[in-house]
Amino acid sequence: MKQIDVEYAIIGAGTAGLGAYSRISRQTDSLVIIQDGPYGTTCARVGCMPSKLLITAAEYAHHIETSSFFGINTTGTVDGRKVLERLRRERDHRFVARNLSYVEKIPAHHKIEGRATFIGPGHLLVGQDTEVRAKKVILACGSRPAIDDVFQPIISRVLTSDTIFEITDLPRSVAVIGLGVIALELGQALHRLGVKTSLYGRSGSIGSLTHPVMKQETLQIFSKELEIYPSGTIEKTWEDEQGAWIQYEQANGEKVTKVFDQVLVAAGRVPNVDRLNLQAAGVECTLSGDMPFDPETLTYPGHPIFIAGDATDILPVWHEAFDEGRIAADNALNYPNTVDSKRKTPLMIYFTDPQIAIVGQTYRQLQEQEIVIGELTFDSPRHIVWNKVDGRIQVYLDARTGKILGAEMLGYQAEHLAHILALAITHHMTADQVLEMPIYHPSAEELLRDVLIDALKKR
Repeated sequence: MKQIDVEYAIIGAGTAGLGAYSRISRQTDSLVIIQDGPYGTTCARVGCMPSKLLITAAEYAHHIETSSFFGINTTGTVDGRKVLERLRRERDHRFVARNLSYVEKIPAHHKIEGRATFIGPGHLLVGQDTEVRAKKVILACGSRPAIDDVFQPIISRVLTSDTIFEITDLPRSVAVIGLGVIALELGQALHRLGVKTSLYGRSGSIGSLTHPVMKQETLQIFSKELEIYPSGTIEKTWEDEQGAWIQYEQANGEKVTKVFDQVLVAAGRVPNVDRLNLQAAGVECTLSGDMPFDPETLTYPGHPIFIAGDATDILPVWHEAFDEGRIAADNALNYPNTVDSKRKTPLMIYFTDPQIAIVGQTYRQLQEQEIVIGELTFDSPRHIVWNKVDGRIQVYLDARTGKILGAEMLGYQAEHLAHILALAITHHMTADQVLEMPIYHPSAEELLRDVLIDALKKR
């Protein structure tokens, strides 16, 4: 049995783990980073980048299908094999390769491969032949797709965000389970690439918008293009020569039974912390089995154990994961003198059409406060030119000071308005201060100007 003694052990070489490594390796050589499975990060291999490559192909197909509106009559066909070949080529040769080039520069004595589990406080077993003793441990072990037991009878036809990009051709039909970011982005992309697609929800909620009007409008707009069953329960599944069957009971009691070539389960992810045997490290769990950590310091109180990235299940997005890795590293370096994390302004974007974006505080978080709401539909002159007028924007101001607190939006090119608002919120700007900025005509940013004027009129 090989034994290694270090000051720091980082479990996971994804975005958060590499963020932690970059911080700690500048201070000491006494560390290891432990990776279970291939290097390359969730974002590059199975998340942000391959999904955007698929979405972009779908956008081109959709432009051809809708071009007659602009007086351009054309037709096209989708070659699923070429779509997926191009996706994997760009993913592997650009985005994953870029990450691997960084990993290759990490000294060999800092890297260990295998699954890590605690066998005592500060004592890890990696695989079957390596023991690591570390004074401080950072858990950046990522997450995995959640697959309910109801899908076991059709598991051979089940895809997840971890496997869908490995298929060699597009299926004829797919059921998408879930109505969150992964389900909506991939479901709409597959539909636009010619795959017969149905989406199944559970609670009736779609996306992450919180204002009732925004939630209702989101469901109405996406339902115009996609077949969505927003609320109900999958009762059973089975497989035969026709494919994977799903029996779904809607909230009104009506049953829907359909057969699909494939089933994409995109109903959330499970942090891999449950595989680490944290009890052996002395961490106590709650009656429900959770092992709570402090979300401000990213520590397990009373233990030199820190957590970051998708493993926290707080904000599973790339920039948050990298920041959390560095926050965990800083607190590990200064332990036991930990400090609360300084986070960036919350920013979430769905790359659907129309896009969904949330900046700063949500309506749900602010509804007990005294706020004013600026609200407009997504029909600026520029959006009319694009023929992209579906959607709505809401901006939330402090009623007393006029400071911008947050926003929710559903609309074409929402990502750009969201970034401007994130900048304004980060610098504690008021609506009046943002309105001092020049806005060019015609541009999507005119919508931001007009919604802030609407909010100020209501103060």
